[in-house]
Amino acid sequence: MRPKLTVIVPVYNERDTVLTVLEKVKALPVGKEIIVVENCSNDGTRELLANLNDPTIRIVLQAKNLGKGTSVKLGIAMAKGEWVIIQDADLEYEPMDVLRLLEFAERTGQVAVFGSRLLTGNPQGAWAFYFGRVVLNGLFRFLFRARTTDVATCYKLVRTDIAKRLRLRCSGFDLDFELASALRRLGYDITEVPISYRPRSIAEGKKIRPTDGLRAITTMIRVFLTPPKALVHPP
Repeated sequence: MRPKLTVIVPVYNERDTVLTVLEKVKALPVGKEIIVVENCSNDGTRELLANLNDPTIRIVLQAKNLGKGTSVKLGIAMAKGEWVIIQDADLEYEPMDVLRLLEFAERTGQVAVFGSRLLTGNPQGAWAFYFGRVVLNGLFRFLFRARTTDVATCYKLVRTDIAKRLRLRCSGFDLDFELASALRRLGYDITEVPISYRPRSIAEGKKIRPTDGLRAITTMIRVFLTPPKALVHPP
C-alpha cells in the first residue's frame, strides 16, 4: 500500500538530535516512509545511523558531502508517498506540525502547503538573520506575486508527483528557494499554516551563513527568468 507521506531527513553533524527527530517522525499517526540522507558527518552521526537497525527508516549514506539540496533531490527521486516534506534533523521544527500541513492540504486540495514560523502570533527567534529574511521573502513575493510570509521555512509539503516533475538544480540551502520559486513560476498556489519553531544559534550548530542568502537571491532571479517549460522534466 502506498504511504500517504514521505519524510526526507537530510543530515549533517546532528549526532545529539537526529535520533530524537526520527522518533518524533516515526510517532506521526499517518502512513509514511522516512528517508534519511547522511552527508558524511564527522561528529559520529554517520556511525550512529549506519548502526541503526530500524526497518521503518531508509538510510542513505552519501559517499561525499554533496549538500543539503542534493540530499533533498535524492529523497524526492526515491519518494513513494502521495506527499513529500523535508524535515531537518536539528529539532528546530516540531514534527507533529507536519500533520497540520497535511490535513490542510487534503482538506483544501492545495498541492503545496508551507509551514510559516511567523503566523503563530509569537515569532520569537524566527527572525534570526532578520534583514536577510525580510529581503528574501520580500523578493520572493515581488517576483512571483506570492503572499507567503516565510519562504525560507524548512517545512514545504508538496504533492509528490509535482515535486518529481521539477528540474531542480541547486545542491545547497538555496534549494529551498528554488523549490518554492519553481512552484510559483509554474502557476501553483502556495498556502501557509502556522508552525512552531525553536531556533539554534551558530554556536549550537546552525549552519546557515550570509553567503547562503546571496545564493538564494540569485536562485530566485534565475528561476524567475527561466521559461516554465524548462523548469520541469520532459514527459
